[in-house]
Amino acid sequence: MLKQEYFKGWYFKCTSENQTIAFIPSLHYYGGEKKILLQMITDNEAFSLSFSYMRYSEKILSVIMGRNIFSEKGIKLDIETDKLTAKGVLRFGKLTPIRYDIMGPFKFVPFMQCRHSVYSMSHRVDGKITLNGKKYVFLNGAGYIEGDRGTSFPSRYIWTQSGFTNGSLMLSVADIPVLGFGFTGIIGIVMLNGTEHRIATYLGAKLKHIGDNTVIVSQGDYELTAKLIKKNSHPLSAPINGKMSRTIHESASCTAFYVFSYKGTVLCKFTSDRASFEFEY
Repeated sequence: MLKQEYFKGWYFKCTSENQTIAFIPSLHYYGGEKKILLQMITDNEAFSLSFSYMRYSEKILSVIMGRNIFSEKGIKLDIETDKLTAKGVLRFGKLTPIRYDIMGPFKFVPFMQCRHSVYSMSHRVDGKITLNGKKYVFLNGAGYIEGDRGTSFPSRYIWTQSGFTNGSLMLSVADIPVLGFGFTGIIGIVMLNGTEHRIATYLGAKLKHIGDNTVIVSQGDYELTAKLIKKNSHPLSAPINGKMSRTIHESASCTAFYVFSYKGTVLCKFTSDRASFEFEY
């Protein structure tokens, strides 16, 4: 019997000095049907392709779709259709996992609309992908892997991710409905010089500001600001009750500004033109 109103997806981002490509394999159940989808987003465009077959493992991350593999060791693409040709191999270095589940105690709360996972904050990427004749070359590039599962994306949320010289970060702020109630949920990681700084609702994080393409969160004496400076967005499909019927807009490689501070002392401050941003608020 098929599951009702459920989705599961993964996000593999690969970045070089001047190119970015993200792969989003996903599985969807709704209305007694099962759908398998691969979305790809680059600096300039987005693609979507349906598949009839998927096999996946979470214990050792691996997603197989037809002749294509997305795993903690790398990516293998072998796609040839009338509108899309994608071939190549990317190899990943050692992943950088976080200390424990990004959802914290909320992973035990039933009926959560969406549950997030972070598999690797940063890892090396090497290899080449050819996508409709365009080459994407990664030599000592940077990778990031996360995932989502549940029934629907939050109605309002922001999400951003970026690497920087001494580390990487991700932040999500979303409206969270639970059992007829709602709250603003915050989850974030700043990996700086090998040290994990976690910002989360379950650790006391608060939303200070959201609007004008800017979000500011604080937790005790820590404060993190993320500002989308220049969009480079492309449409992607997102789930509502399992079905990919919502259109969101993601900038897989845009210009964004970040500041992370402790007691007013700046720990890191940078502008990136390889940042990823979704501002669905």
